[in-house]
Amino acid sequence: MSADDLVGLLRHAAATWPDKTAWVFDATGDRLTFAELADRVESVAGSLHELGVRRGDRVAVMLENRPEFPLLWLALARLGAVLVPVNTNYRELDGEHVLAHSGARFAVAGERFTGLLTTIAPRTSVERVLTFDELPPSGEPPAYEAAAELPTNIQYTSGTTGAPKGCVLPHRYWTTLAGGLVSDFPNISADDTILTAQPFHYIDPQWNVALGLASGATLVVLDRFHPSTFWEKVREHGVTWFYCLGLMPTLLLRMPPTEDDRDHRVRAISASAIPKELHAELEQRWGVPWFEAFGMTETGGDIRMYPADHDEHVGTGCLGRPAPGREVMIADEHGRLVPRGEEGELLIRGVGLMHGYHDDPEATARAFRGGWFRTGDVARMDAAGRVFYVGRTKDMIRRSGENIVADEVERALQQHPAVRTAAVLGVPDELRGEEVKAFIVLADGQQATPDELAEFCGTKLAYFKVPRYWTFVDSLPMTASERIAKGELRKAGAATPEDSYDRVERQWR
Repeated sequence: MSADDLVGLLRHAAATWPDKTAWVFDATGDRLTFAELADRVESVAGSLHELGVRRGDRVAVMLENRPEFPLLWLALARLGAVLVPVNTNYRELDGEHVLAHSGARFAVAGERFTGLLTTIAPRTSVERVLTFDELPPSGEPPAYEAAAELPTNIQYTSGTTGAPKGCVLPHRYWTTLAGGLVSDFPNISADDTILTAQPFHYIDPQWNVALGLASGATLVVLDRFHPSTFWEKVREHGVTWFYCLGLMPTLLLRMPPTEDDRDHRVRAISASAIPKELHAELEQRWGVPWFEAFGMTETGGDIRMYPADHDEHVGTGCLGRPAPGREVMIADEHGRLVPRGEEGELLIRGVGLMHGYHDDPEATARAFRGGWFRTGDVARMDAAGRVFYVGRTKDMIRRSGENIVADEVERALQQHPAVRTAAVLGVPDELRGEEVKAFIVLADGQQATPDELAEFCGTKLAYFKVPRYWTFVDSLPMTASERIAKGELRKAGAATPEDSYDRVERQWR
C-alpha cells in the first residue's frame, strides 16, 4: 500500500493491477477491473461536480448492495466531499434524523427509497433527491487535493443506547484499517479473493472496498447474508478470506452439514464475537481456523487474534493482541491502569480513529479520555498482552450482590437448539436489586417453554444467573454492528416484569 487516502489507493491499484477484476457483484453480475473502476469513479465524480457537489459537502446515499454505492463513495472522496450512508431499513423518523443532523445537501437513492427521502427532504437541508441514473452527464472534476485527515464519512451508529450518532471518519481511518490487514495478519494480497455480505450502509463492505484497493484482492459482494447459500457462494467465487460478525457463525452452523463443507479455498476467517462454545465446532465443520477480531465504527480495526496464539485460545473468548497502529489499556473507573489479569474498561488509542461525533461535542468529550477512546466494554489483559472480552460496562446486572454479564447468559441460551437469538436485561427488584429478564427469538419451526429454557440454562450457568422473567418475541432490534440494541428495548419499556413469564411465581404477568 502506497497511499494514506482512498483516492491514492484507487490510483495505485489501477496502475498496478489494471486488468485484474476488482469487484464482482453476485446479485447483479457486474464486474469491474481496477482500471475500469478508476475510470468510473472519475466519471461519477464529474457528474457529482456538475450536480453542484463541492469539497466538504455531505451527500446522503440510500442504496442496496449495488456497484453504485461504492462508486459514489469513492467519487465523493475524489471531490473531497462526505458520504452519509442511510440504513435501508430506516423510515421517516430515523431517516429524518440522519439527513437533518448530517446537514446533507443532496440525497442519492434507489428507486424504492426516493419517495421516502422526498417526503423527508423539506424538513432537512437536502436540496434535491435523485437516483443514480438521474445524475447529470459527467463534466471535468477539479484537481484532487490529497488530505489523509479530510473526512470521507459521517457514519451513523446507534451503539446500544441513545439516538444515532454520526462518526466523522477520515481517509486515514480506512487506509489504516486496510493497510493493517495487508501488512499484518491475515496478509491479504492480490492472490486473494475476499467477500462481504453486509449491507453497504455499514462500515464492513466499505473497509472491504478499501482492503481490495490496498491489496489488489478481488472483492465479491453479496446482496446480503443468506445462511443457506453462503458457503455455496464462497465456493462459486473461489473466496480465500472473509469477515463475519454477530449471529452469522451461529446461523451458518444451524444449516444442515453437507459433503461439500470442506470443499473451498478459504485459508482463514476473521469474525467478531465468535461464540466461545461453538468456536471449535466451527473450525471442525469447515476445516479452517476462525480468528477473533475486535473493532468499532468509531475506531476501525483494533485487536485481532494471530496464528501464534490461535490454537491455545480456541473457545476462550480471547480477542488477541492490539493491531498495528493501536494501543490498548484496561482501566478502572478513574481511567487508571489496572494490574494484568484484572477486569476494567477497554480503552483504545492510535492513528486513524474517528475525529469525533458530528455536531456533538459533549458525546465526543465523553467518548475520549486523555486521548484514549472509551469502548464501553469490560475486558482483561493477561501477562502476555492478550485481551479477553468480558462484557459491556452498561450491560452488567447486579443481583443480590452478584455481578451477572448479560452476554454470558445470552450465549448460554443460544446453545439451545430452539433458540435463534436471545437478549438479557436487568429488571429492577426491591428485594434483590435487579432480576434477570430474557427475550427469546425462537428458530423457525421450533418451540420451547420458559421452564424448559430455564432448566437448560441452569445446566450451563450458576443458579443466580438463570433468568427469572421470560418473554418471546418475533425479532430483536439490532445495531449496525449486529449487536442487540439494548437501548431500544429499554426505551420501549421492556426492562420490567410486565408481559413476561415469572419463573418463581410460575405465571404470566
